[in-house]
Amino acid sequence: MFFAEKIKSIKPTDRVLEIGPGTSPHKRSDVFLEKKYDNDEEFSKQVGHNDKFNTSKQVIFYEGDIFPFTDNEFDYVICSHVLEHVDNVEVFLSEIFRVSNKGYFEYPLIYYDYLYNFNVHTNFLKFDGETLYYKKKSDSSLNEFSPVQLFFVKSLQAGHNKMITDLLHFIMEGFEWNKPFKICKTQDLNNLILKIDSLPEPSYLTTRSLLSQVYKKTLRLIKQYKS
Repeated sequence: MFFAEKIKSIKPTDRVLEIGPGTSPHKRSDVFLEKKYDNDEEFSKQVGHNDKFNTSKQVIFYEGDIFPFTDNEFDYVICSHVLEHVDNVEVFLSEIFRVSNKGYFEYPLIYYDYLYNFNVHTNFLKFDGETLYYKKKSDSSLNEFSPVQLFFVKSLQAGHNKMITDLLHFIMEGFEWNKPFKICKTQDLNNLILKIDSLPEPSYLTTRSLLSQVYKKTLRLIKQYKS
């Protein structure tokens, strides 16, 4: 989860469900929901090839599409970096709306998969405030560029993540919701991109600017000293 600070609506008495917590669950989560797995390798993929986390809280594994909970059993649902993986987005969301009336979603935007195209991601997603649009990656021609994307994957694995850090709010999306919203499958990429007026200045330019200021100030001090 990149934007934990966006989770602001959990009340002290709320019962919180977290779906697919990976290895770093939210501290307010009371119950964790995971897909049932057949072997350790499959579960390792579910948690991003990280180690299992240890918890004294309840962890529930389920099969199929229906969550093993009653209607409105929870007050808040956290679903971070799961939606991009699910097969049936509409059924999955209907189950979340069934078991709770508010929560938080977070997922990568299309720009992230355009570069890295991780094969475990099956959906492009974008929320416009009223409707969550989604497109199946298999309906695009993105995989044709896998030899190019391999370069970016290798660069990320080698630790070159400066671009992600600089543009995090443009390649990831997170938002709270307090009522069910519309879900729409789309083939129009315009529904999946940001309406961008401007981008932030890269941090390296900011650093360069500061160094330039220091250099100029140093020159002035030298001139003052010589005079």
